[in-house]
Amino acid sequence: MNTRDLLEQNPIIAAVKNKEELDLALESSAEIIFVLFGDIINIKEISELILSKGKVGIIHIDLVEGFTNKEIVIKYLKQETKFKGIISTKPQVVKTAKNYGLVSIQRVFIFDTISLNNAKNHLVSDCDALEILPGVIPKVIKIMSEDSKKPIVAGGLIENKEEVMLALSSGATCVSTTKKEIWNM
Repeated sequence: MNTRDLLEQNPIIAAVKNKEELDLALESSAEIIFVLFGDIINIKEISELILSKGKVGIIHIDLVEGFTNKEIVIKYLKQETKFKGIISTKPQVVKTAKNYGLVSIQRVFIFDTISLNNAKNHLVSDCDALEILPGVIPKVIKIMSEDSKKPIVAGGLIENKEEVMLALSSGATCVSTTKKEIWNM
């Protein structure tokens, strides 16, 4: 299954910041889990746990304690873990992950016109998807979805069904949220 299809079929992504949230996400109906925590010691076990529940794990590589933005980290993730992809704010990391056959999601923070233009100018052309934070800015979601033609993941500050629906109707393919109440929507 390609990334666009995977994201379109799973409009709600569980984003987890600790082991307790991971345990809840594993029991939720969310099929994709964005892992926003971990370290070089436990990351392999986290990936295996996600796969054992039949879910797709994608690791935010910038948030893993002990990891760097070097190619060897991507190689390790590909060869030694069960993660299907990565999220990063660093364009070179996104490119490297794509070269290793991992789903590559570029995360951008947009808070004004300058950051919007920078995001458009630094978009990795072969990334699989773009995660926009915060995900509660319909105008920005619309602009980026039209300009990039990539699947858009809206993340950050999404706290209720109305915000999920607004993000999706503005052009987001799916949303990522740490709000466990939304995971089973």
